[in-house]
Amino acid sequence: QAQLKESGGGLVQAGDSLKLACTASGSGFNNYAMAWFRQAPGKEREFVAAITWSVGGTSYGDSVKGRCTISRDNARNTVNLQLDSLKPEDTAVYYCALASISIDYFSRKYPYWGQGTQVTVSS
Repeated sequence: QAQLKESGGGLVQAGDSLKLACTASGSGFNNYAMAWFRQAPGKEREFVAAITWSVGGTSYGDSVKGRCTISRDNARNTVNLQLDSLKPEDTAVYYCALASISIDYFSRKYPYWGQGTQVTVSS
């Protein structure tokens, strides 16, 4: 049973950068994928980015492609999400999620979730 905890959210201005982190408790994640999703008020949960623990393969959602970098620190069981050139439409609660699969874009494929961290981008 894995537990996930996000950190790094906050209030920033448009054009700023922000780094989110997700730390997973437990072990044996070699065949897992960690993903970030986000959900804005009144909208569906949206795929942001994902990375595989073992190989480090990555994938990004269209809305953040080119402005976002996902990376992992296997020794610390932590996945980081660097968000650059932030826009007001990036405002959302950002969740990390973990699954024993390769990267998947559908939130229902991830059984483990953090509680989320709020990112607010002012114009």
